[in-house]
Amino acid sequence: MTDDRTEEAQKREIRNRRNFSFRLNIFFFVTFFAFSLLIVRLAYLQFVEGPSLAEAEQKIATRDVYIPPIRGNIYDSTGTAIAYSTSTQSLYYTFEPGTKEEDGRKLAESLAAVFAQYGDPAEKPLTADEIFGYMDFGGIVHLPYQQRRIKSNLTDKEIAYFSEHRNEFKGIDIVEESIRQYSEDQVAVQLVGYMKKFNGATSLDKYKTINDNQDDPTLKYLDSEEVGFDGIELMYQDVLRGRNGLKTYPVNNMSRIVGPMELTKPVKGDNLYLTINKDVQLATQNAITTHLEKIRNSSNKAERAENAITGYAVAMEVKTGKVVAMASMPDYDPNLWQGGISSKDYEEVQYFISNGAIREVQAPYAEYEERLKHPSSLVFLGSTQKPLTILLGLKEGLITPSTSYNDRGYFEFGRKGYEVRVRNAGGGKANGLLYPWSAIAKSSNAFMAAEIGNALYMRDGDEGLDIWDSFNKQFGLGVKTESGLPGESAGDINYYKEAERSGGAQSPLIYASFGQQGRYTALQLAQYATTLASHGQRLKPQFVDRIVDTDGNVVQSYQKEVLNTIELPDTYWDTIERGMSQVNVQGFDGFDYNFYRKTGTSEQDVGGTRKENAVFIAYAPAEDPVLAVAVVVPEGGFGGWGAAPIARQIFDAYDQEIGLTGTPKKQAAATTDANADQTGQANSEAR
Repeated sequence: MTDDRTEEAQKREIRNRRNFSFRLNIFFFVTFFAFSLLIVRLAYLQFVEGPSLAEAEQKIATRDVYIPPIRGNIYDSTGTAIAYSTSTQSLYYTFEPGTKEEDGRKLAESLAAVFAQYGDPAEKPLTADEIFGYMDFGGIVHLPYQQRRIKSNLTDKEIAYFSEHRNEFKGIDIVEESIRQYSEDQVAVQLVGYMKKFNGATSLDKYKTINDNQDDPTLKYLDSEEVGFDGIELMYQDVLRGRNGLKTYPVNNMSRIVGPMELTKPVKGDNLYLTINKDVQLATQNAITTHLEKIRNSSNKAERAENAITGYAVAMEVKTGKVVAMASMPDYDPNLWQGGISSKDYEEVQYFISNGAIREVQAPYAEYEERLKHPSSLVFLGSTQKPLTILLGLKEGLITPSTSYNDRGYFEFGRKGYEVRVRNAGGGKANGLLYPWSAIAKSSNAFMAAEIGNALYMRDGDEGLDIWDSFNKQFGLGVKTESGLPGESAGDINYYKEAERSGGAQSPLIYASFGQQGRYTALQLAQYATTLASHGQRLKPQFVDRIVDTDGNVVQSYQKEVLNTIELPDTYWDTIERGMSQVNVQGFDGFDYNFYRKTGTSEQDVGGTRKENAVFIAYAPAEDPVLAVAVVVPEGGFGGWGAAPIARQIFDAYDQEIGLTGTPKKQAAATTDANADQTGQANSEAR
């Protein structure tokens, strides 16, 4: 019994040892496998993922803060700053969801008290109402998430106070930023344009995807930076912007800074020197403003135009294509856009923001119904079309320079019993025997209708419209000028629509012949006038004379661009200019130069009543044209009264500052005075 138990115990011990050995082997095998996996993983991390992990470690160990780029400046042709950037500290307000208007008003009152106590004593402090307006609770200007700038150029005392009492002012932040400043003289405001925060500018196609696939952090747009939103600021955004700067901070795992900051300075954008001459531009703006005031209140029936409240003018050099002045009046102060315009200011200036010299802008009446009763900035050419009509007639062989026509004061067309009568201005004034040149001088609607419009239809039928359309577009009417300005209009041609309405091309060709079938911009008229002046060379209107980097090096110089050329015999040009030299016009008494011109009084049915728009084109000197000018005054009445005197002042300003003969008059006058002084001194010494 005892032996049996001993034997059984021995067998059990042997089995236990075998099981232990087996389990031990399993343990060692599992351990070996685990260590093998660990070694392989470590090797993979070391040699395969090591570089990327090291980069990630570096990112975790640093924090990057981007600095918006420093924007380039915009100067006029003489180097006077029109738009420039300055560094400042600004106070912003961010609208928090659920905030009530009464809370906003209380905050505005608190801010007003701080500004009054700690602000610059030389500046008028903001009122609570003004501050509340900048908060834009109605969302008229800003999207809900956008910051609203309340005040720029904070004083040290204001900054210190807000820093110490930050918890008392919910939604308030102080931001160091670059502020865009614009000339107090308001030089070519709509042409230069304005800026918006990037996160509020993505409605423009240019900015919608501009950061997509952008790997260079210095070129990536920041939500906080301001970008060009219209005019030159938008057109040359890439040139003006520059590159971002970068502040890199070393931090620990608690995101606390543990070392010195590494700075990569922002790169300033290039500077633009415009073709705009400040003095000529300001003279143009003033000429429009003062003349509008004059004709609204004139006692002269021929001059009086009570509803003339807007005016547009462009002055363009004939030989270069440089635009030396472009005015859309009334204008406004673009500094209102700094950091975001207030809803109150926006409501006051919204009708003057767009450039009416290049696109359609409605009359600046607050009530929509009232705006519909007045012409926009796009108007019919009226009689300024007639030189081009004569050129087309000559080119197509419809007339010759010696063609004669007896003008009875009207022209009738249409089937018998349903005739339509086209009358001359002045109640159908009969001009008697006319030739192509005198038809321009006398501004005969009847001649244009009978000898060109109707004659083209009788010869070519509906195809006459295509001939008319093609010829006009060669002079820039009905197509964009290719200036590159954002939002430029190609005008509004109506002759094809009229052909569909009337059932044929006869009516639209007749009315088009004296300027009643196409509405165009002042810039298009200036390009058209320049093409006439150069005898067929259509130039691209340009606004930038040169681009200069921060070191003063010229990055891009001016290059004249010819868009197309119209080849016509000299006798054709001589014909129209003979007529243009004899057009009666106001405001040019005592002008020192011979010049070619054409007035226009375009009629337009708006809001159930007929309006008369004043239009005028001219170029001078006649012997060697240097400058072409176009003026448009909606509801300005007769072109000779409502628009021509404005052009005279533009010519005078150009002659004074630049010179219609190549030498500025002010320079010549100064030289004459200096010579007189020297002569007088010599005579005195001789005595």
